[in-house]
Amino acid sequence: MHVAIVGAGISGLACAHRLRDAGIAVSVFDKARGVGGRLATRRSKLRGRAVGFDHGATHFTARSDGFRRLVGQWEAAGLAARWPAAGADSWVGTPTMTAPIKALASGIDVSLSTPVTALTRSGEGWTLHSEAVRLGDFDAAVVAIPSEQAAPLLSLHDFEMARAAMSVRSYPSWSAMFAFRERIADLPDFVRGAGPIVTAARDSAKPGRTPGERWVVQADWTWSEANLGRDSADVSEALLAALADVAGRPLPRPFHAAAHRWLFAQPSGRDLTTLWNDAIGLGACGDWLYHGFAEYAWLSGHVLGAAIAAGANR
Repeated sequence: MHVAIVGAGISGLACAHRLRDAGIAVSVFDKARGVGGRLATRRSKLRGRAVGFDHGATHFTARSDGFRRLVGQWEAAGLAARWPAAGADSWVGTPTMTAPIKALASGIDVSLSTPVTALTRSGEGWTLHSEAVRLGDFDAAVVAIPSEQAAPLLSLHDFEMARAAMSVRSYPSWSAMFAFRERIADLPDFVRGAGPIVTAARDSAKPGRTPGERWVVQADWTWSEANLGRDSADVSEALLAALADVAGRPLPRPFHAAAHRWLFAQPSGRDLTTLWNDAIGLGACGDWLYHGFAEYAWLSGHVLGAAIAAGANR
């Protein structure tokens, strides 16, 4: 059996990892240049030194048994550490948020910069296409991307699965990145829910980070949606002003400022569901099935991988 997975975020990689452990061949495809999805780190060269900004998820939790075991392995390998500033059960990847996800992808056949634009079924299998390029033939296919992107791929083959994807809406979020020449003593390392800010994190305070004063400020969904079309430089200025409001004083000018727009940042979510059509070998997973968050994304992919493996071994 050979399974194709569309999406190299934590959900798709969790599914791939579970299948590989069951002895099933897996190939993963993603349109991005790196793995991890919103567990992302943007690298910039500042003052001649490469530094990272965790401009996607600021942290993650580990509360379910399986994910706690995995995070414990990451911790033992130096790939994750607790970060109490964000909450009692908060973790971050070390030295970047993508480090543990890269470890999860290790040994798995992953093709990056490869958007999957169509799935076609013939006989007992599936063919993946990237525009006019045929990516290969597979026995089963898993769609592990945001609901808005998953629905068109699923709709021709399993309408109930596509309807589940269409019932979930993903909300956008602007994420601004700042580097300052001096520490801003007026601010705690982590801010939650202040004006348009949903979270603001002193990235440089996380375990294993390079020295400096770096911040990632993320806007809430309402503000982000209202400002979706704004220029990134304007967004940076607006979120810098919001951070200054939290500090209670004007902030020094950052020597580096940038903003990134996440169109599918937070899904509205559904009740716990495993989407797998054993009759045709098609499935879907992602944080949109489990109300968002990295841990739920992992759980979604892991549970689906277990269901596929169980069917393959019957």
